[in-house]
Amino acid sequence: MSSLAGFLFVLPSSVQANSLQSWRFDVRQNRLEFSTEEGVQPIAQLISNPTRLVIDLPGATLKRPKVSESFSGTVQTLRIGQFDARTTRLVIELAPGYGLDPAQVKVRGQSANRWSVQLPTPRLDAASKTVVVPTQTTGVSQPAIAPLPQLTVMQTVPRAGATPDMNGLLPAGRSLNWLQQRLASLRSGNYASLKPGMFFMDMETGNYAEVNGDKVYSTASVIKLPILIALFQEVDAGNIRLNETLTMTRDVIVGGSGEIQDLPPGTKFSLLDTATKMIVTSDNTATNMIIKRMGGIQVLNARFRSWGLEKTVMRKMLPDLKGTNTTTARELVQLLAMLDKQQLLSSRSQSQAIDILQRVRNRTLLPVGLGRGATIAHKTGDIGFLLGDAGIIQMPTGKRYLAAMLVESAYNDPRARDFIQDASRIVYTYLSQPSSTAFAP
Repeated sequence: MSSLAGFLFVLPSSVQANSLQSWRFDVRQNRLEFSTEEGVQPIAQLISNPTRLVIDLPGATLKRPKVSESFSGTVQTLRIGQFDARTTRLVIELAPGYGLDPAQVKVRGQSANRWSVQLPTPRLDAASKTVVVPTQTTGVSQPAIAPLPQLTVMQTVPRAGATPDMNGLLPAGRSLNWLQQRLASLRSGNYASLKPGMFFMDMETGNYAEVNGDKVYSTASVIKLPILIALFQEVDAGNIRLNETLTMTRDVIVGGSGEIQDLPPGTKFSLLDTATKMIVTSDNTATNMIIKRMGGIQVLNARFRSWGLEKTVMRKMLPDLKGTNTTTARELVQLLAMLDKQQLLSSRSQSQAIDILQRVRNRTLLPVGLGRGATIAHKTGDIGFLLGDAGIIQMPTGKRYLAAMLVESAYNDPRARDFIQDASRIVYTYLSQPSSTAFAP
């Protein structure tokens, strides 16, 4: 089962005791209407085989048994149930062989707690059938992984005074002005020639500090972070198996970081071992093997867009020495928030991904600024003129925060490394203070 579309939304903090109040599916109009007790922000995704529109209501509960309504025609079923302790799920399932144009699915909010979902006329969809393509990695045919176009979702009543809250994954926090000013001032003096972008966010409060958080930078090997998450999504969907055997073919063997490039073509690895090498030793050849198994760059770009990442884009296989692959510090933190909050992966896959990210061998950037006993799940990148690191940091107290830094500099300028270390130390020290002082604006 492969997800065909998904989008995340701002989740108000007032939905702790929320519940689904009413719903109605108009078969003639192909329109679902529902209301909740308090404000809510849906998460919608279109899934294939069979085609079904899945709408999750974070923070909402269903105070009744699971509901299943059947219809005749192209829309077969409406199912409503409690997906987990804090999420109500609505599923509209089409008749076998029918599909929807994601661009024509409209999710609109008439108010904070009243929503409508307008479906286009379902159509016979050849794309909904399983597409089998030959692969050189396992010697058997595998289902193709389809691109993921986004759904259009509109809220007509905006939330006043909204601040960056990573698409509802965290409480709506505020800017940590002192910390932000301190990070901005760090660029003076010895670091004046550097061009950094950074974003830090406290997981408990949503409070944040940023400098050029939305500026687009080259990713270097930090791009391997979203690739890893996309891979584990396909594992969760059942389209890829961790015990698959991948074959290192000549077309994926490249130089740069990593060790398996020196092995002869035809060498075989398990998919899990290949993914681990991609992250732990930042192996470029292993990364290209994963990209190839995933269906290529455009498939991954579509997946990134489905997560709401607009500036995280791949344009070249590894090594991308010219820095054509791009992202922003904010989007890296957004991705890390989705990973940490299990918005993208199952609990098992999240645990496996974080375990791999905690084993990254390069400890010369963000980890240098952390205190004793702190842990970090992260991915680094270095292409000479761009140095980066992004990760989830947990302090010995249990406090967690997200960090992403991308620094442009003269080629191999050691000050870029020193700057990341100093900024990491400043943020860690600041967030280690008692909350009465650490969260003051």
